[in-house]
Amino acid sequence: MKRNILNPLVILSFLLALSGCKQKGPQGLIMTVNGPVSASATGIWLPHEHILVDFIKADSLPPDPYDRKDVVKKMLPYLREVKKLGCRTIAECTPEYIGRDPLLLKELADSTGLNILTNTGIYAAHHNLGIPKGGTSRTAEEFAVKWISEFRKGIKNTGIKPGFIKIAVDPDSLTIFERRIVRAAAITHLSTGLTIASHSPSAIPVFQELDIIRSEGVLAEAFIWVHACQEKDVTKLAEAARRGAWISLDKVNDENINEIVKTVRYMKSQGLLHKVLLSHDAGWYDPAKPDGGEIRGYSTIFKKLIPALKEAGISNYDIKLMTETNPARAFSIGIRQDFSVNKII
Repeated sequence: MKRNILNPLVILSFLLALSGCKQKGPQGLIMTVNGPVSASATGIWLPHEHILVDFIKADSLPPDPYDRKDVVKKMLPYLREVKKLGCRTIAECTPEYIGRDPLLLKELADSTGLNILTNTGIYAAHHNLGIPKGGTSRTAEEFAVKWISEFRKGIKNTGIKPGFIKIAVDPDSLTIFERRIVRAAAITHLSTGLTIASHSPSAIPVFQELDIIRSEGVLAEAFIWVHACQEKDVTKLAEAARRGAWISLDKVNDENINEIVKTVRYMKSQGLLHKVLLSHDAGWYDPAKPDGGEIRGYSTIFKKLIPALKEAGISNYDIKLMTETNPARAFSIGIRQDFSVNKII
């Protein structure tokens, strides 16, 4: 498959990378549902949240599973609350076939003033729950062509472009199909500069994923280990971070504050806080439940985790690093190519 760099956003980021320019603050551009914004203007992030998720099997999804107005009415108070608490940017991580709705996200972004990102990619976790009929026979190149097209032309007929690549694998060793999905994400990154966020509930698939993207010429800096906090061996988190991967502690809730604080302190002791992201994996409106079901809000980090981190000796600088600087760097559009691998983009 021919791989071209045509988008001017990617050209700009690629030239910056080639220049060897290294800055302490975030740089580059973030693609939101309302278009590109400067990474330096994105403020506090929640880099892994959901507005709506429909876990019905991909091929069973009805044409109109919900009324968008109902979702907006239900979710607006939670988004307005978190904006009042200081959040400015949210990465909405629901992939295609399990509820991705760019127009819903744009309406919510317009109503709140939040920067909201949507994604391209596909969900192969839970035994290919988010894969439509015939999807497992598609090649990595076929997936990549579609994902690249969504970035260049917009998702379907919305004109809305994805801000990152979302994939999902199961916690065991990667299947042949999952390897294909990871390779497709690497190909897409090299043509778009979009970061790969991979739902990976354990370290087992993560290091295989890092090896696969490297074999395609992609640096680990282009990879976010989603749900890293589900891996109980924190030394694995440090190992992945040292390779360059972003470590997403994105299951923050009222019950695990002490555990998250302990992990943050460990990563600080290893000199690796510059690779840590914090989020809730919260929400979300479920069309299968009456009135969308029970919503878990996005405020625990602000109301409980940050005070607990400060009490544990984590400085304001470190908190800003994890909640502002790191996610802005992680999601900035830019090709992270490993030039030691002989790949032509």
